[in-house]
Amino acid sequence: MTVAMPPAVLSRLTLTDFRSYERISVAFDGRPVALYGPNGAGKTNLLEAISFLAPGRGLRGAAAPEASRRLPGEARGRPWSIAAVFDTPDGAVKLGTGLEPGGARRIVRLEGETVPPGRLAEMVRLVWLTPQQDRLFLEGGTERRRFLDRLVYAAEPGHAAAASVYEKTMRERLRLLTDGPNDAVWLAALEARAAGAGAALAAGRARTLDLLQAEIDARTDRPFPQATLSLSGDWTEGEDLQDRLQTALFRARERDGAAGRSLTGPQRTDLIVLHREKDRPAAECSTGEQKALILNLVLAQAARLSRPLARHDDFTAESAPNPILLLDEVAAHLDAARRAALFDEIVALGLQAFLTGTDRMLFSELGSRAQIAHVDRSELTMRDD
Repeated sequence: MTVAMPPAVLSRLTLTDFRSYERISVAFDGRPVALYGPNGAGKTNLLEAISFLAPGRGLRGAAAPEASRRLPGEARGRPWSIAAVFDTPDGAVKLGTGLEPGGARRIVRLEGETVPPGRLAEMVRLVWLTPQQDRLFLEGGTERRRFLDRLVYAAEPGHAAAASVYEKTMRERLRLLTDGPNDAVWLAALEARAAGAGAALAAGRARTLDLLQAEIDARTDRPFPQATLSLSGDWTEGEDLQDRLQTALFRARERDGAAGRSLTGPQRTDLIVLHREKDRPAAECSTGEQKALILNLVLAQAARLSRPLARHDDFTAESAPNPILLLDEVAAHLDAARRAALFDEIVALGLQAFLTGTDRMLFSELGSRAQIAHVDRSELTMRDD
């Protein structure tokens, strides 16, 4: 049986053969951490390592072997490991993950015992923003769905399982439709399973979007643009969603088989974001406005999850771990007022946040409210001066 963990603070992180790091061990005291240094110094690698403390592929979307450290001339990377210590009200808890020696799978250990990767969600809830997400409103719907699903995962870890079941089942259904055998009984079973997972997937998205909208509507005193959120498509919510989806999949067999792809279902849902004051789609806004809209979404979710009275499907108020915020190269793209507001909100919410930038001056408004660290050539030095 899964035992929920109390709120926790990441107090130590040790990396071995992870990306550019041969070995590093660093202590944190719960304050926000600002990492500064030149491009290619290893700042994002450190954030990615933290992101691997949650289920999934991390903030780069990398498969486990891709995170291995490689020396020049080496065709194959070395098994990497990440060891973390979390301080909780009940004492220190050790959590680790890494690449299985000689394999392509990553394993997870809690207090030295191998556990399913889903157990990571009991200790860590991560919300992140990376430079790759700057084009979120300009790319296709796939990236926006991934962004939204990551926000849902932070509140409802079970959402990841629903997404995995849905994707795997739909791939198997499509394989049968295109390659055979066209077994009606087998297809019906797959469609029933996909409909159940798809309905859960859609419900999680709709639930999170409603709560995010309420949070954004209450954030009227921040210098970030207000957003109006919605979901496109026929598969967003509704009590009869599972039945409707199963029927639609049955009727779409011939069409999907001919097209070689699935043309109906929540995998075609899109996240719609409007700049409320300008009443125009985010894609038509300036680059700075788009960045501020995305950041406000991330901050709204972090604020919502940081409140102790909040309840979520997979957590109770007493067991939900505090969210950890990972912001890669965000400060450099904000004006001084929004940068100061970002720092003030992180501190006010009591969030453990990790931020990166090339210039230490970007974090000057944080002062002693944060740990400041210089990163260069994958070496980290804390700066208290």
